[in-house]
Amino acid sequence: MRRGAKIGIITGVSVAVLAGGGYGAYSLMGGSDSGTSSAKKPRTVVAEPPSAEQATNGAKDFLAAWAAGDLDKAASLTDDPTAATTALAAFRDQVKPSALTLAPAGPATPQAFASATGTPAPAAKPSAGASATPSAGATPGATDSPSASASAGPAGVLMGFKARAEFAGTNRVWDYNGFLNVVKMSDDTPAVHWAPTVIHPHLSGSETIAVQQVFAPPSNVVDRNGKPLQGASITPALLSTLQDNAHKLLPPDPNKDQDAGSAVVISDPAGKTAADKLFTIVEPKPGKPFKVTIDNNVQAAAEKAMTDLGGKSGSIVAIEPSTGQVLAFANAPTNGQNRAFTGLLAPGSTMKIVTSTALLEAGVNPDTVVACPEKSSNAQAIPNSFPGAFPNNTLQQDFMVSCNTAFINQGLTSLKPNTLSSTAKDVFGLGPEWKTGLPNADGRVPDPGANKDEQAMNYIGQGKVQMNPLAIASVTATVQSGEFKQPILVADLPQQKAARNLSPDVAGKLRAMMAATAQGGTAKDVMAGITDNAGAKTGSAEVAGVAVTNSWFTAYRGNIAVAAEVQGGGHGVDAAGPAVAALLKAAAGR
Repeated sequence: MRRGAKIGIITGVSVAVLAGGGYGAYSLMGGSDSGTSSAKKPRTVVAEPPSAEQATNGAKDFLAAWAAGDLDKAASLTDDPTAATTALAAFRDQVKPSALTLAPAGPATPQAFASATGTPAPAAKPSAGASATPSAGATPGATDSPSASASAGPAGVLMGFKARAEFAGTNRVWDYNGFLNVVKMSDDTPAVHWAPTVIHPHLSGSETIAVQQVFAPPSNVVDRNGKPLQGASITPALLSTLQDNAHKLLPPDPNKDQDAGSAVVISDPAGKTAADKLFTIVEPKPGKPFKVTIDNNVQAAAEKAMTDLGGKSGSIVAIEPSTGQVLAFANAPTNGQNRAFTGLLAPGSTMKIVTSTALLEAGVNPDTVVACPEKSSNAQAIPNSFPGAFPNNTLQQDFMVSCNTAFINQGLTSLKPNTLSSTAKDVFGLGPEWKTGLPNADGRVPDPGANKDEQAMNYIGQGKVQMNPLAIASVTATVQSGEFKQPILVADLPQQKAARNLSPDVAGKLRAMMAATAQGGTAKDVMAGITDNAGAKTGSAEVAGVAVTNSWFTAYRGNIAVAAEVQGGGHGVDAAGPAVAALLKAAAGR
């Protein structure tokens, strides 16, 4: 199984020359990879397989040239000299063995190759010249495997070899079994069918192989207070990903680098697959504790809040507004998707925090009369979740009772079609990629263009608007502090900046509106007893074809902001609200 390792290429290795019976060896200093050869007619692979003797000689000659450092010659003995030259030179320059010894091992079986690569063995005899579909970013003409499928194509002979690499400054040697396929060319000569797996069985065309820095696993993982981390939702897989990403994202630390070892590692430049540590050259020093921003006490409250949902699916996130540090996150169920970070659902009326921001910045005030009719003015005529019309409501009163029609009509009157999406991005950081330490789905507020119905749905958090508790908790944290601080799970991770902060005037009005909602609006009952320096917003999100709405709730109290969603939980105060309130009570005093 592949295991992660961090990057830091080692330099300054010395060179040795080896020779042995049946083996070839090269000196990186004395060997040449710039030899010349006379021009030859283009060769092509033919369908007929090589004879056993040709296969043996083809493998032997290729390995001898590679081991001798004559990369041009080695590449010329393949069916794709250009790709082979690039790959062999990259191995020489990035792995930097001080000596390389290669020995033919005779014919190999598909089962042996499958075992080395961790892929299923083909049912039929391998057809070495047939090309498999390359991985994304693969070198054109190179396949991920020298063994071929049973599809039509030139046949080849699978051959094995034994590789030994030595490295300067250590007596450790790296031994591994290699594989290559020999095919027959149109000039009746054998050639190695080029594939990245010729370098190493694990290597694919989208990956690189190099000597990199590696670090020992942390001696233990601790919360922000130095206590052993606890939390069922923080699964071993998520924790491993967090550690791996933190090493990549944290700024260079000379003291940390002193603890690094080195290893030969296969990695994906795009970061889509885990690094594969093949061989440790220098052991790293014992790991130190890995500290995360989680607070065990808040985490325990978050976990309990999800357990108390009684089997419903949901998630919750708590953020420290002053820093953006994530204090807790939990999921129900704990062993499924990390929906707190990667879920994407319509956030319902919690989105009215962002809509209110846009309206306030457009000159509408909390005491401005914004009528609350029974249905909105757009063609879709969206209703409220309560009966009646309230023509004398102010914007703050509409926020407190979560009047859909008021926000839709005033948004269509006061805002341009793209204002909401630009406010979400420029003020709340929604849209640009966040590097929290774990994979996360960025909040989405698409530009509706001239479609009035889509504009209307966006203003109330329906339609194509999608969020998760991480995003909504961050929105609430931004209101509390007046400044977007991108959520992070490890202190000192780089944080995405928003284009601008909330003005003190708008931030103060938003906090007043959320405080009024907590004290006398839809959140009153849930927030009872926790209204000091606190604010809240409820949300219910409709889902097409589903009778029961999703429950959303977000609130802040002091230096903590929380958001939760419960799938099929009903109104915001029915399920998500009690979860958020329970967490705020447990975190009292922050």
